[in-house]
Amino acid sequence: MNLFSPNLQKFNYIHLQSKTHLIFSCIFNLSSIKMNNTSNSRTSASATRSDNSKVQMVPELGYDEMIKISEETMKRYSLNSMPKRGKGVGIVWFRNDLRVLDNEALFRAWASSEVVLPVYCVDPRIFNGTTHHFGFRKTGDLRTLFLIECLDDLKKKLMQRGLNLLIQHGKPEEVIPLLVRAYGAHTVYAHKETCSEELNVERLVKTRLLEVKLPVKTGTGKNQTATNSAKLELIWGSTMYHVDDLPFDCSSLPDMYTQFRKNVESKSSVRSCIKIPTSLGPPPDIEDWGRVPTISELGSGEEKIRKGMRFVGGESAALTRVHEYFWKKDLLRMYKETRNGMLGPDYSTKFSPWLASGSISPRVIYEEVKRYEKLRHSNDSTYWVLFELIWRDYFRFISIKYGNRLFHPGGPRELGYTWSQDIGLFEAWRDGRTGYPLIDANMKELSATGFMSNRGRQIVCSFLVRDMGIDWRMGAEWFETCLLDYDPCSNYGNWTYGAGVGNDPREDRYFSIPKQAKNYDPEGEYVAYWLPELRSIPKDKRNFPGHFYMKPVVSLKHGTSNTTFGKNRAPRRR
Repeated sequence: MNLFSPNLQKFNYIHLQSKTHLIFSCIFNLSSIKMNNTSNSRTSASATRSDNSKVQMVPELGYDEMIKISEETMKRYSLNSMPKRGKGVGIVWFRNDLRVLDNEALFRAWASSEVVLPVYCVDPRIFNGTTHHFGFRKTGDLRTLFLIECLDDLKKKLMQRGLNLLIQHGKPEEVIPLLVRAYGAHTVYAHKETCSEELNVERLVKTRLLEVKLPVKTGTGKNQTATNSAKLELIWGSTMYHVDDLPFDCSSLPDMYTQFRKNVESKSSVRSCIKIPTSLGPPPDIEDWGRVPTISELGSGEEKIRKGMRFVGGESAALTRVHEYFWKKDLLRMYKETRNGMLGPDYSTKFSPWLASGSISPRVIYEEVKRYEKLRHSNDSTYWVLFELIWRDYFRFISIKYGNRLFHPGGPRELGYTWSQDIGLFEAWRDGRTGYPLIDANMKELSATGFMSNRGRQIVCSFLVRDMGIDWRMGAEWFETCLLDYDPCSNYGNWTYGAGVGNDPREDRYFSIPKQAKNYDPEGEYVAYWLPELRSIPKDKRNFPGHFYMKPVVSLKHGTSNTTFGKNRAPRRR
């Protein structure tokens, strides 16, 4: 995202003062797609008390069972045979679509070419760059590790279908034209993005391809002097509802989610998944396909998760999680009641990291929901998973409508606030040292795992913006660093929403910590898990432990307790 002038000062002194501060990404979970303010459920029974030393794998099934489930699902969404009439070489440029199933770019390349060359560019701007305004690390260690696992799984899946994945280190606009020239590729197929950083890369690739002149067969067999350029074919494939099927142009997209949802539900339909042939070969003759990089080769440290959830990257893990949550554990039937939980893997779907990396498409999830409704049960919970996916779609389309306004201080609404950029307060929030256990526990979970519940994201956003008065972009960029499920549309869409500068009819949406603690962590199990020093305190005191915990750094704007201190720093309107 090309957010601001590059001449603005970088806040590099906030850079990674400890190795634990490397992680983050958004839909805000799948149950974390939207920062909603509903309070229709308390922490679920599935958010059980957990052993502090236990790492909970997501999905929890073992490797062999995961591969078996993945292969069974792949068969359900595959074509056994199909005539292939294409000629020449087609390149598939993998970006945030690290999957085989429902990958239209891959399918089009296969259908229109004799030979398919899949490629992934390890772009230094992604793995070694910094966030635009405050200079935080762009991709933290835990998301780097997750993406490495996604690439490893994608490479194996392509090999199972007769292809491979060429892994090249460098910028796409430099790597891809060289491949086009070397293999005489007629087209580069890729999925379309919507935010400015990604759009700029698309423009650069397209421009560089025009400079590559390829010989055209004239039929003489000699003196082939005519030339042609390869084209970049961008394909929409990141949302449940296709952009071409919306009942309005993105420029006239409703500014309220409810209006958008009702329109698409009544006037649009979800397209079927693209079924991929079981055999995609042959690949081009390449001696060295490259290997999946190690985390140290990408400039990251070996960050080991010692507590909480450990997400496994890749399409195999994504398909297994769907099977585990829908079919094995039968948790889909109660999703709406449990989705506001905070502790454990099973209060929500946890699909968001795989959706963000493109390891699974929202249409595959849609079809699995419909299959579940047909074979097992249909209720508010099955619908609510789709409801949240529509939120994800909405933020993607909003990024088209508003462009870089999504990243400006006043957001899409262009409101005038005077925000603080107090580094001391921000670091207290970032490190989980605010003096409010509910805030501190959530921030420590983020640093330790790269994940935070939907409920937690709403609470820590509200606290940073409303109680601390800190610039919401500092929080959004820290989430960009840390989240496993980071994508620019959902992340910045949610932060503008929570900060009152986005698509929310309620400008001053506030999450009271005492109320949130009472409703969603009434016995303090969540805060005691991440702040074990609170476990010896009576359960009803854990969220407001008084002198047993550190002094709060600011007072609360609303919902004060007898342990609040300091000065309130809410933002001022200009």
